[in-house]
Amino acid sequence: MNKYGHVFLNTTTVCLLMHLGTVAAGDPQIESWFTSNSGRYARIYTSTANQTAGNAVINWSNGSQTQSLPAYSGVQELYSSTNWIYLRTTGLGQHVMGPWPANFPNLPVNQHSFYRFPRTPSVPATKTLTGLGSIGYFVDGVAMFDSRDGFAWNGTGEGNGNGTASGYWNREAYVNEGATFDPAYAHQENSGTYHYHANPVALRYLLGDHVDFNSTTKTYFESATAASKHSPILGWVRDGFPIYGPYAYANATNPASGVRRMLSGFQLRNGQRGSDQLSAIGRSTIPAWAIRHYGVAATQSGPAVSATYPLGRYLEDNAYLGDLGGKIGVDFDLDEYNGRFGVTPDFPQGTYAYFVSIAADGTPVFPYNIGRSFYGTPSGSAVTQLGEVVTTNYLGGPKTPLVIDPPTLSPPEITLVWSAVEGGTYQVESSPNLKTWTTHSATLIATGNQGRQIASSTNDFNFYRITQTTLAAYDSVTNATTMSGGGPALASVKPNIGSRNSTVLVTITLGQNPPPANLAPTAAQLGLLKGTQLKRTGPTTVTAQFEIPANATLGAVTVGVVFPGPLGMNEVTFSLENGFTIE
Repeated sequence: MNKYGHVFLNTTTVCLLMHLGTVAAGDPQIESWFTSNSGRYARIYTSTANQTAGNAVINWSNGSQTQSLPAYSGVQELYSSTNWIYLRTTGLGQHVMGPWPANFPNLPVNQHSFYRFPRTPSVPATKTLTGLGSIGYFVDGVAMFDSRDGFAWNGTGEGNGNGTASGYWNREAYVNEGATFDPAYAHQENSGTYHYHANPVALRYLLGDHVDFNSTTKTYFESATAASKHSPILGWVRDGFPIYGPYAYANATNPASGVRRMLSGFQLRNGQRGSDQLSAIGRSTIPAWAIRHYGVAATQSGPAVSATYPLGRYLEDNAYLGDLGGKIGVDFDLDEYNGRFGVTPDFPQGTYAYFVSIAADGTPVFPYNIGRSFYGTPSGSAVTQLGEVVTTNYLGGPKTPLVIDPPTLSPPEITLVWSAVEGGTYQVESSPNLKTWTTHSATLIATGNQGRQIASSTNDFNFYRITQTTLAAYDSVTNATTMSGGGPALASVKPNIGSRNSTVLVTITLGQNPPPANLAPTAAQLGLLKGTQLKRTGPTTVTAQFEIPANATLGAVTVGVVFPGPLGMNEVTFSLENGFTIE
């Protein structure tokens, strides 16, 4: 961590010594990440009243998700190699998160996420369905989830589903969970993973992507003026392709064609634009795009359209216009994966890219961020540690380099401003000769991620130095003991279903490359439930007992087992997303 900064100053000349992170010129996979607020603590509004008053907090708990120490927001570290981009993030927004409805049970917590993306995307003939959990990350370090809420029609009702044989009518997240989104259009599941399913409007505001902010209501809205510039890169998907905001060149290959909002290629199955009318004929068949993606027959029975199961409740309530005679580039802009090939400011030679889908007023439009399958090969994944030689491209949060802005000279005063770390304490000193130093402030506390000091100078030539002296305790992004769905995979969990107000003894089978057989696990969890009576029962098996309380959150949770890491390394978590269901 760079704790020192120097300024050499006289009345006519200013010279700064500073350290900047190494960034490859013209490399959007590195340059696109938003790090401006990574040295600030993540914050939430716990209620609408606190939102109105602007009272955000840095510590919170609801009894299930607890952020007892402050955590820095978003992107904390970036590394790169020939084949991979590595991201380390807390997963917490760089804007103020929340509030969520009073009856919404979950709060966000530091996810300690470490993820990698392929440098060179590949496009397979056979596509891969998106999975539950993180399918990529936005450039502020917040997780990207797909368009589903994790529930599907199973023939008699709605239960956990992942496009399996028992459920080809998958519930939409925005339609069914939108009421639980905060003003940024984000929320978190019971592991505390803050994520976007649709239009990441707060991030778009931070990036200047045609979004305004009402400082009184603390809410975001689409600008009423006409869009005048191409949207920036908002994130990166597991397959290595970027996702942009909703505005792009009218002609995909002509940057001089003007900018307009990209039109989704999907149409509600309401009888318009050549679609069938599910309200009249019932949910007896899935659309052509779903047949291709799922590899099943068209006949898949779902519930009749009703007040309980309204039209638009399921992904499969939408038809792809390309299957209805529409022409891409004429009648709509985006393919069934919600992207297109074209030139962008970052890729003047062209690239495939996804785009956020919205209506003119900013309302999210299906399929929101990406379609039901990845366009490319989704080789990106969570990792536990760097396994190769890499270039360090960015270090933020507590490792943020101390960089001094050009000082403002107004004799006999000098104003010094520098990039600080929230929670840091700084000392400012001056010297006429680099030998004798005078302290101006020994305990200056940073405001957010900025330090500021007005010093008095009576000499024609002074040297100034700034030192970080202390840093308050914080929740490190590298802490690997919190379950976040990353790390090596588990092979199986048996039983994988348990009821509220019950005790269950679970046998967990480790996946490939298990720890040495004599190494005992240090923790096991079902979501946020901690296991007891933890035993290593074989080279690849662990047992643990869990007490499922009567108020446990229903649904699928991540199962994890933690083992000590190699000497000097972080602990290693074996995990399986949605490996256990509480019902």
